[in-house]
Formats: sequence, structure tokens, C-alpha cells
Amino acid sequence: MKKALIIAGKDVEDREFFYSLYRLNEENYHIDVATKDGKNAAGKAGIPIKANKSFDDIKVDDYDLLILPGGTYFTDKMRLEQKLLEFIKEWDDKNKIIGCICHGPQLLISANVLDGRHVTAYWSIKDDIINAGGTYTREPFVIDKNIISAPHYDNLGEWMREVLRVFKERSHDKKSITV
Repeated sequence: MKKALIIAGKDVEDREFFYSLYRLNEENYHIDVATKDGKNAAGKAGIPIKANKSFDDIKVDDYDLLILPGGTYFTDKMRLEQKLLEFIKEWDDKNKIIGCICHGPQLLISANVLDGRHVTAYWSIKDDIINAGGTYTREPFVIDKNIISAPHYDNLGEWMREVLRVFKERSHDKKSITV
């Protein structure tokens, strides 16, 4: 079974979190939701989010796909969590698929994985991306190796379509190589 991990916490952008959760559920992924302490949280709009993992519980090799939703205050707090940043860095080092949207790329910046990469994000963090060595592109989604990014919840449909497409293509390629 395909396993996905969504990072969440207080003030996560509800639309980005729940849309990702529902799309992955529709595709029959096993989905874990990790918060800093493993406790439930409320998104930016106050919608309850059920967590089943803490940052201490998650291991890169346990998952196939990582989703980093946005939310200005959420990502600003999460980028201070060293365990999470180390997890993201290890994930990227293994070239595993990362879907990030809106302010989600702030976590990639703090994990030091954007140097030389092309991403899109909410326009207000354009300078942060550039200062981290990345290239900001204002598009509905951008694919750069294992990172699929989008700027806004208005782009959720096309973004998740591409995240799932890239994941399926990579999974197919791995199967055809091992057979």
C-alpha cells in the first residue's frame, strides 16, 4: 500500500490540508498526519485536524509521499522544529516526492534543500526562495525533480493532479526496473 505523510499543526491552511487528505484518500493511500507533539490541532479556519504521529515518530523510509501544506503562521512555527527540518532534508536527499503549496516552501528553505531548485509559492516568500538559492517561478505548479510546488489554494486541483501523476510515473519506473 502507498503511504503518505502530511505535516500539520495549529494554523495550517485548512483548504490545503484537507484537499490533500481527501485526494490521497481517494487514491487509496495510507495517510499519517504528523504534528510536533502528535496531538490534534486546529487549522487556520478552526477546523479540527486529527494527528496520529509526532515528529519523533516519523521515519523517512516509512513513507512514499510527503505533503507540506501552507499557512503563514503554521510554516513560520514549523520551520523552527529541527526534527522536522532534518526529516525534510533526509527525504529530499533520498529524492522522494515532496508536494508543497503556498508557504510550504518555507520548510524547504529552512531545511536547506532549495539551492539551485525551481519552485513556486505564495508571492510574499519570493525573496526568501531567491535568497535560499532557488528560482521563483509564478506558475500554477512547478515540478523540479522530486518537488512539486504550487502558489495558492486556488491551484489545489492542478497541483495535486501533478503530485499524483509524478508519483505514479516514478512508481511505474521503479517497478519496470526491478522486474
